[in-house]
Amino acid sequence: MHDVAKGISMETKVRRTRGGLGVAIGLLAAIIVFVVGIKILQIVKMTSTPMVMPPTTVSSVTVKAEDWAPRLTAVGSVSAVQGAVVSAELAGVVSEINFENGGEAKKGEVLMKLDASQEEALLRSAEAEAQLAQTDLERSRDLAMKKVVSSAELDSAQSKFRRLNAVVDQVRSSIAKKTLIAPFDGQLGIRQVNVGQMINAGQQVVPLTSLDPVFADFALPQQYLGQLTPGLEVRVTTDAIPGRVFNGKLTAINSMVDSSTRNITLQATLDNSDHALRPGMFAKAEVMLPEKHKTLVVPGSAISYAPFGDSVFVIEKKKDEKTGKESQVIRQQFVRVGEGRGDLVAITQGLKAGETIVSTGVFKLRNGMTVTINNDLAPNPQVNPNPIDS
Repeated sequence: MHDVAKGISMETKVRRTRGGLGVAIGLLAAIIVFVVGIKILQIVKMTSTPMVMPPTTVSSVTVKAEDWAPRLTAVGSVSAVQGAVVSAELAGVVSEINFENGGEAKKGEVLMKLDASQEEALLRSAEAEAQLAQTDLERSRDLAMKKVVSSAELDSAQSKFRRLNAVVDQVRSSIAKKTLIAPFDGQLGIRQVNVGQMINAGQQVVPLTSLDPVFADFALPQQYLGQLTPGLEVRVTTDAIPGRVFNGKLTAINSMVDSSTRNITLQATLDNSDHALRPGMFAKAEVMLPEKHKTLVVPGSAISYAPFGDSVFVIEKKKDEKTGKESQVIRQQFVRVGEGRGDLVAITQGLKAGETIVSTGVFKLRNGMTVTINNDLAPNPQVNPNPIDS
């Protein structure tokens, strides 16, 4: 009996243990289901509520209509009003050089002398013979008046006198040609001869260039010929002096059009008192036409360039229908771009004067985005920018 009672007691304990374990497992399962349910509700709420991106900060600018004078642009080169390479007319040995490389020369100054000792000796001989011929001529005239000599002898004496004087002039000319003088005021280059050097006739000695004023030579297509007249304003820039504009006037229009290119050659005269421009420099010329017209202009940084079309972002005010709150939203507007001048670009189609557009950072924007405007650090676009480090 005792063993039977003991077995029943053990069975009862096992049943109680199993019952407690089942309750615990059920409770744990309920907790897990509750937590999972909460997470599912949170996820559903997050997915059902639209995400609102914070407004993007941009700088803005107002589209303006400005008076832009039409201009014709071309490329050309700078040339000297007067320029030459001084050369030796006769052969000889260099005896003197009277200039410094890169120095200034005045018209009539002696630049170089060749050895003329032989010509000077011939000159003295020729002058002596000419003086004797003059004495003979005077004697013949006196005798002819007394009928002592014939007219033929007098004519012969006169011919001899003239011939010997011509020889004197010839020798003097040879001596003068062995002295090189500056033909005009200008700046000298680097000499190409040395003292004691034997040079040939025609050998180059030194370049001489007048640098104030200078010419700008360029060409434009023939269809612009009717708009060109002497006296128009011309502005010239060069890569050698970035940021500087040289002002001048259109002074010459070629009488012929190039039959191969159909271009007309033009020439402008520029002030160059500081000798900044040098002949041979590349130059970009702009001919300013007299009439002006209203042009819509925007900063070049406001344009988003793309193969399918150029565009800008117009800033517009939009009211939320639910909350009634007003915000600033951007709208992508495709435009047609005209010529550019400095930091500004002309817009020929797509915008109106007075509209506000995004001026910088357009590459990061998308149509319909909400923005806020902050122009504290906005750049100041200019037609003729002059950077500080230029």
